[in-house]
Amino acid sequence: MKNIFIKTIAAAALTLGMTGCVNDLDISSIDPQSSPTADPMGLLAKCYGVLGLTGQDGGTGNGDLSLDEGESGFYRTTFNLQELPTDECMWAWQTDPDIPQITMMNWNSSSVRVQWAYTRLTYDITLFNSYLSQVPEDEANRQYRAEVRFLRALHYWYMLDLFGKSPFKTEFNITELPIEYSGNQMYGWLDKELTEIENEMTATGTGVGAFNDSQNFGRADLGAVYLLHARLALNSAVYSDSINPETEYRKAVDYCNKIEQSGAYTLSSKEKNGNSGYAQLFMADNDQNADAMDEIIFPIRQDGLRTRQYSGSLVLIAGSRSAAMPNYGMKESWTCLFARSAMTQKFFPSLSNVPLVPDGAETSDDQTKAAELDQQYGTSVQQLIDAAGDDRALLYSGCANGVRTISTEAVTDFKNGLSLVKWTNMKSDNTGGQDLSWPDTDIPLLRYAEVFLIRAEANWRLGADATTVMNDINVLRQRANTRLFNAGDITEDNIRDEWCREFFMEGRRRSDLVRFGCFTGNKYVWDWKGGTASGTTVDSHFNVYPIPADDIMNNANLTQNPGY
Repeated sequence: MKNIFIKTIAAAALTLGMTGCVNDLDISSIDPQSSPTADPMGLLAKCYGVLGLTGQDGGTGNGDLSLDEGESGFYRTTFNLQELPTDECMWAWQTDPDIPQITMMNWNSSSVRVQWAYTRLTYDITLFNSYLSQVPEDEANRQYRAEVRFLRALHYWYMLDLFGKSPFKTEFNITELPIEYSGNQMYGWLDKELTEIENEMTATGTGVGAFNDSQNFGRADLGAVYLLHARLALNSAVYSDSINPETEYRKAVDYCNKIEQSGAYTLSSKEKNGNSGYAQLFMADNDQNADAMDEIIFPIRQDGLRTRQYSGSLVLIAGSRSAAMPNYGMKESWTCLFARSAMTQKFFPSLSNVPLVPDGAETSDDQTKAAELDQQYGTSVQQLIDAAGDDRALLYSGCANGVRTISTEAVTDFKNGLSLVKWTNMKSDNTGGQDLSWPDTDIPLLRYAEVFLIRAEANWRLGADATTVMNDINVLRQRANTRLFNAGDITEDNIRDEWCREFFMEGRRRSDLVRFGCFTGNKYVWDWKGGTASGTTVDSHFNVYPIPADDIMNNANLTQNPGY
């Protein structure tokens, strides 16, 4: 398995002959191999590779799926559905296909972005089923099979979370249509599957994750299984009405305890060259920086030379930048993503305290000049962090390429909100990545910080005393060098908002809002929720996405979600 994630993923993608356009988990045109004698290690590399690649050639031109390859990747398709409708960010270009419907929460069963996510998930599951159908259940392959079962469970979790149910198959064949698993059935299967593979996974070692080294970073170990299971259990009341939530919340706490007690992971807390421990998690050397690696339990690998595609961390970095913004290690600047005012308010409860470029002040399209002006205006990234009093406030309100506002009455431009600078292609030594067009920054899909917030929220839901909940949250707030909570701060709103402060722009916000009963309805309203500048109530059927109309037509086993 040496260096499988960087040196062999691209080669595996090229040799397996994968292509497809449908998503019923059964059709031969998405057969993830062209021969029954595919190399097992190459196929394993492809199983991991589909997390961070979109096709066979790199960039575009020979994609896995017969749709816009740049839009087809696992992370980009799920990120769009998990982030763009929420209180965290907006996509500036409302003329892009299906963007108004997704950002304003008015999609339907013909939504192409919903279709893209559904297609990617089902395609990947088909690949995993193919691997498990071909690779024998013997001692030599036991661990590898368990890792692929984890990847399949991860994808089925996304199906359950996004759609509330799933087409379901665990075998690779082209003779049977997938059946439909309800939320109750899907939850039960995931609970059982994750439990079964625990003893098959590589265990974490004391003081270090099992695969926390330069050769194996990116492989799933027991810690990843525990954390996904804890996440599943925390959301149990959303996914299933046939279980006792209290039992599942205790299970979530137990899994978090197991992860902590393993001693395998630590929070990235040491400042380096002016970069906080938190910021280093999202930098180009987060697969080489030992402190960042010790927090990242399961990443999506990215490499500027070998994993070139438009659906990974490139979206997060280039999508949130204009050309003259502070050095971010790339020449790409898409000017797409910006912060909603509700996001800014998580760090600045009084928006009047946000440092902004003065009216009529000079702006610049030159990076060096803009940086000088930002220092003068007090609008550099570090000055915003200092004003917020929180290392996680990775926002920019400066004058690069024009003046940013906090809110807008019409979504017309990238500068309609503050810029989000959490993700960068700069290294912790303040040098750039390997390539100016393609980032090296890995995506931490599962990281240790989640343990503390899952355990805090689960204990809060179980009625634990405020000190128990507060202590876990304060572990993260201390790392962020911000004010520690006291017992009086342990409220539902503060717990919900702490998830945002810690994990914004990490592809999970919708899940958290749904769990708190805030994604739809009017319990919590943010700017542009429901399509109005001040926000409005949204019908509850939008808590899950529709099953794509094409799949309903092609498979009589599937049913549509209510309201669509």
